[in-house]
Amino acid sequence: MAKKLVVLGGGESGVGTAILGVKQGYEVFLSDGGEIKPKYQKVLDEYGIQYESKSHTESKILDADIVMKSPGIPHKAPIVKHLKEAGIKIVSEMEFAAPYTNAEIIGITGSNGKTTTTALTYHIMRNAGLNVGLGGNIGKSFAWQVATEKFDYYVLEISSFQLDDIETFRPNVAVLTNITPDHLDRYNYDLQNYVEAKFNIGKFQNETDYFIYCADDEITMQNLERYPTKAQKIPFSLEKKFSQGGYLENETLFININQSQFTMSNSELGIKGRHNTYNSLAAGIVANIYGLRKEEIKQSLSDFRSLEHRLESVTKVRGVEFINDSKATNVNSTWYALETMSKPVIWIAGGVDKGNDYSVLLPLVQKKVKALVCLGEDNTKLHSAFGKAVDVIVNTNNIQDAVKMAYHLGNPGDVVLLSPCCASFDLFQNFEDRGMKFKDEVIKL
Repeated sequence: MAKKLVVLGGGESGVGTAILGVKQGYEVFLSDGGEIKPKYQKVLDEYGIQYESKSHTESKILDADIVMKSPGIPHKAPIVKHLKEAGIKIVSEMEFAAPYTNAEIIGITGSNGKTTTTALTYHIMRNAGLNVGLGGNIGKSFAWQVATEKFDYYVLEISSFQLDDIETFRPNVAVLTNITPDHLDRYNYDLQNYVEAKFNIGKFQNETDYFIYCADDEITMQNLERYPTKAQKIPFSLEKKFSQGGYLENETLFININQSQFTMSNSELGIKGRHNTYNSLAAGIVANIYGLRKEEIKQSLSDFRSLEHRLESVTKVRGVEFINDSKATNVNSTWYALETMSKPVIWIAGGVDKGNDYSVLLPLVQKKVKALVCLGEDNTKLHSAFGKAVDVIVNTNNIQDAVKMAYHLGNPGDVVLLSPCCASFDLFQNFEDRGMKFKDEVIKL
C-alpha cells in the first residue's frame, strides 16, 4: 500500500514536494490554511493531486505517514502541534527531496548575504558550463526540480526554517555566511535556538564534505565548537590570513584551496561594498573547491550584478538617487547598506519588528542619515531608537507617501535609501512586493 504524504502549504515549496511525492509513488494530499494561488492550483490539477484551500481537515492530515511542512508555517501552529502529539514525522522540503537525487548539493545559509552568495555561486558554475540548478529560497523549488529536471549540481539558498526539520540532509558543500539576530519571533526570542537551526546545515556532513564559514562573524565563531561537523572547515575573512581559506590583503582577494591559489583585485568585483567582498569570497571558495578554471571564476565574479531589491539603484530624480534595499529585513542587512553609503541619506525604514536591537545602527545613523521616513503601522520603536540621532523623523503608513516625503526632504546629491530593517507583512505581501511598489512610486515622481 502506498505511503501517505501530506504537504502543509500550497506555495512553491509545497507544490514542488507534492509533485515529487506523486512521482515517487506516495499517496499525496496537500492542505493550505490560506488561499492557494491559481497558478499552483493549475499544477496540482495537472498532476491529479488532491488538495484543499483555506482549511486544514485534521482527520486527513493526521492520517499521514510523513508530513512536509512549508517553511512559512511556524512550529507553534495548532496543526503542527497536533502532528507532533500524534508522533507523525515532519520534514522540510530539503530533507524530503535530497534522497531522490545523486547531484552534488551546495547549501548556503546565513542571516545576510545568502541570496547574493547563492546567485553568485550559481552564476559562476553555470558560466563554467556545469549542469547546475538554482533552488531553495531562490528560484524554483528544489523538490520540483528533483522531480522534473536532471541536474548534476544544485546551488540552494536555505533558510533557518528549512533547516529546522532536517534529520539526515547533507550538503556536499555548506556555506554559513554569518549569524545575526533575526526571526527571533519564530524562535521564542531565544537567539541560541536560531543559531542551532543555522548550524544544522553542517550537522550531517562527513569528512569528504566542506563547511565554509566567516571567521569575522562573532556569533559563528562563538558557536563553531558547540555544533561540530565532520566536514573540512574552510574560513573566509577580511581581517585574517589562512593557508586554507579565503581572505583580503592589500585590496586583493586570496583563495587557497588544496595547494592551489586564486587571486583577484577587490576593485574588479562586479558587486561593491564590504558585505559583497564577503559574498564573493564565499562563492569563490566553492568554485575553487570544484576546481573551476581561474579565468572563468574571475570573469564571473567581475560580470555579476547585484540582485533586485538588494542595494539596487533605481534611478536619479533631479539629482536625488533612489536605492531599493527592500531585501534588508533585519538590522545587520541595513547596517551593511548604510555602511556602503557615501552621500547624505534619507532613510526609509519600518515594518514588522522581529525583536530588533537597533543600537548597533546608531553610529552609522548619526554619521550618515539626515532624515528618517518611517514606513509601518507602528513606528514607536524606531522613534525611541533614533529620536536623538536624527533631526527629522516623519511617519507614513503607505509607500506612496513615504517616497514623496523622502523626495521632498532630499537635495541634489542625496540618496533615498529604502532599507526597512523589518519584515514587510504589515503593509505588503513580502519584501519583493514592497520593493516593486517602491520602484513604481519612484518612477512616478
